[in-house]
Amino acid sequence: MRAIGVDEAGKGPVIGSLFVAGVLNFEGLEKIGVKDSKMLSPSKRAYIATLIEDATEVHVVEMTAREIDEGRKKQTLNAIMVDLFSEVFERFLPDRAFVDAADVIQERFATNIRAQYEKNVKREIDIISEWKADIRYPIVSAASIVAKVHRDRSIKQLATEIGTEIGSGYPSDKRTVKFLRALIEEKGDDLPPYIRRSWKTVEKLIPVEKA
Repeated sequence: MRAIGVDEAGKGPVIGSLFVAGVLNFEGLEKIGVKDSKMLSPSKRAYIATLIEDATEVHVVEMTAREIDEGRKKQTLNAIMVDLFSEVFERFLPDRAFVDAADVIQERFATNIRAQYEKNVKREIDIISEWKADIRYPIVSAASIVAKVHRDRSIKQLATEIGTEIGSGYPSDKRTVKFLRALIEEKGDDLPPYIRRSWKTVEKLIPVEKA
């Protein structure tokens, strides 16, 4: 039986891309120290991600900030997540999938992915969709680690290209908000493509006369 774990990194940030990673289950997974990616240091995550990628099949999908903004003009963020998870499923063609539910209703997330997957590939699938699945299931922990490493690398590269500190990209990060304030003060609502213009965080910071 082909079983995969799927998780995302970067759904909530106001800066940068969103990544969804799928990992095919493999023997010895638990021995390499996988756990929820948020419980690991960046260097430990990167090391374990390398072990995972050397041991099994891995597929990562990236959606840029601009693509997210364009997508949200036509569908909800939850629907976008279904599309991205389904894309990963179609790459693996698994019999079973464990996913970290990216919906307030975990069963609905599974139902929507299953419907899209079975429509596109004409085969049935068993989906276990739970909140905090990255804590309960090692294969989802593995996917969480891979997705987070790709997100970390992307943000680090972006900060290097910009040439300034941008923080983690999350609205709760004071460094990120400080960067956004300075950027909006300089450019108004003419923001670069790595900013998720559709986020309320950005809308609240743009002066009314420039909105």
